Amino acid sequence: MKNIKYILLSAVSFAFLACNDIEDVSREEVLMAVDLPALTAGSADFSNYVSLGNSLTAGFTDNALFIASQQNSLPNLLSQKFALVGGGNFTQPLMNDNFGGIAVGGNRILQPRLVFGGAGPVPLEDLIGTVTVSTDLVVNNPTGPFNNMGVPGAKSFHLLAPGYGSLGNVSLGLANPYFVRMTGDTPNASVLDLALSQSPSFFSLWIGNNDVLSYALSGGDGTNAITPVDGAPGVGFNQTYGALIAALTAGGAKGVVANIPNVTSIPHFTTVPYNPLDPTNASFGPQIPTLNGIFGQLNLVYAYLESVQVITNAAERSIVFSSTAASAVVLKDETLTDISAQIAGVLSASPQFAGLLQSFGLPTDATTVGVVAALFGATYGQARQATADDLFVLPSSNVIGTVNTNTMAYLMTQGLSQALAGQFSVEGVSLPLEDKWVLLPSEQAEIAAATSTFNATIAASANQAGLALVDANAILNELANGGIKSGNFILTSNLVTGGAFSLDGVHPTARGYAFLANEFMKAIDVTYGSNFEASGSFLDPGAYPTNYSPGLQ
Repeated sequence: MKNIKYILLSAVSFAFLACNDIEDVSREEVLMAVDLPALTAGSADFSNYVSLGNSLTAGFTDNALFIASQQNSLPNLLSQKFALVGGGNFTQPLMNDNFGGIAVGGNRILQPRLVFGGAGPVPLEDLIGTVTVSTDLVVNNPTGPFNNMGVPGAKSFHLLAPGYGSLGNVSLGLANPYFVRMTGDTPNASVLDLALSQSPSFFSLWIGNNDVLSYALSGGDGTNAITPVDGAPGVGFNQTYGALIAALTAGGAKGVVANIPNVTSIPHFTTVPYNPLDPTNASFGPQIPTLNGIFGQLNLVYAYLESVQVITNAAERSIVFSSTAASAVVLKDETLTDISAQIAGVLSASPQFAGLLQSFGLPTDATTVGVVAALFGATYGQARQATADDLFVLPSSNVIGTVNTNTMAYLMTQGLSQALAGQFSVEGVSLPLEDKWVLLPSEQAEIAAATSTFNATIAASANQAGLALVDANAILNELANGGIKSGNFILTSNLVTGGAFSLDGVHPTARGYAFLANEFMKAIDVTYGSNFEASGSFLDPGAYPTNYSPGLQ
């Protein structure tokens, strides 16, 4: 079955008409017409600015880190404004190319960036062919120290972890390739160690996103748990965050911190609809009568099990595909009672089920009926169709409607023909999508609870230490609910067309980072008496791109 795409995206171009009305005069033109105060740092000392964090600090964009994205990173943009009031040089561990990706001794371990392929994000090499990833951990790591200590993929406790930047630990899954490029001749130093060794006068800290995001990106399948709230420093979020703030401010440094956005509002989780199965799709539509015939028998089993009080809501599990409207995908919901054995038992005793097998050309002897009934039970024991409350990770768009070859091979070992095994192995249609592709409402609740708790810790730490605080959570909510006006643009959380989020649906575009830099300066103004906003020193987000050309090398 052909892959059923989640949406067709097209590039959006903007044209601006000249207008003489006073309402259409740009902010920059107004600023030029008034006598603005001189820029001042207030009580902040930007002479030695060091930033700590994860991919949002590093400048990660389009699912990769590359030179152009680093040049437009949030802290690098801030440093350019800090330089106007005494800020010093700002160094970054620049990658070796604009492809992105990392190699170890010539063997690629991280992939190049995404680009816009006309209908949505695609790998760079799909458009320009094979490239050589020239950033290699063995042969060409840059020399520090680095003011930008943003490490893509880092969680809060990773900033305290010794050996997180050791090349020898990469193959063991204990080190981060991006941090390996930053540790130089001190591979066991932690991120915090290297930051403190520079004696920063001012710092920014944006950490904690991955403490919940990693769980969300894995669909909450348990392979990447949410960081515990409490535990020793380097384990629990509260203690780890407190240790970071205490260490960074011990020498009198001032700084700005940001809280954690509710990650379920980003386009990585809001772009793929729960009902992408289009009856006009030539690969799906003609199968609807057969599918409804199969699931019709299963729905009768659900109704029977409800009548004997094995389950309480048969309608919740019933699966029906529409021939006139888009249908929801089928998924596995581990919060449902597992009725695999009960399904197998009812089907084995059903004459109608034997007739169904016969229609597929299968034998109807007791052994075959029992085997296939057990397969049905194992497959649909916790199955249901999705609802609007379920969120699907962006990569699921490349999975829905495709044949799971592993499942197909297994079914063939159970006596099904290749054609029949393939028919029962279509992801999200005849084969329920696994947990890694979807965030269930229960998992979203876990994320929301952790985000709220972590943000309370961040706010309390910032207030106690007298630090500026950026409410990134409120900003993202505003982006997701109508957008935010920024210069001549309305930034939204829409993938590709929204301007704020890059093609991975998680990280900002260069324009998004410029917008965030202004938000950070607003918070610094409030806390330290600087006047970046009042002096007209904000960045113009419209001067920064929303995408990078595939030809950028």
